Amino acid sequence: MKRLRITVNGVSYEVEVEVLADDDDPMLNAPTSINALPPPRASTPPSSAPAPTPAASSPNAHPTGPGVLVSPIAGIVAEIKVNVGDHVKENDPLVVIEAMKMNSNVSSPVAGTIRAINVKVGDSVRQGQPLLEFA
Repeated sequence: MKRLRITVNGVSYEVEVEVLADDDDPMLNAPTSINALPPPRASTPPSSAPAPTPAASSPNAHPTGPGVLVSPIAGIVAEIKVNVGDHVKENDPLVVIEAMKMNSNVSSPVAGTIRAINVKVGDSVRQGQPLLEFA
């Protein structure tokens, strides 16, 4: 087992990793297991650096909340299956996102009416970026 510290989006995590194979050590061929541990508590006072501003307060912020469908993955919008004003049921496919040469359907989390579509076919989207809004 190896202990590693990994930083994701500015948050550090300590993890234990069991190595399956190592080019330098062919004897390491055990099953993989990764146990994520909670991030370590800060033992020093916070730095004097300004806190990050929440996205909602920036002038170019996108709407977020229960009436907004966000992209679960980063990729390219391959297809939009609905139009503004369409009534959808929970689990209806709404958008297709292509990532790593695979198409993924993004389904409706709720029943409702499409109020706005924030992307178009061919747009590059980030994970968490709003795709459309429900009325």
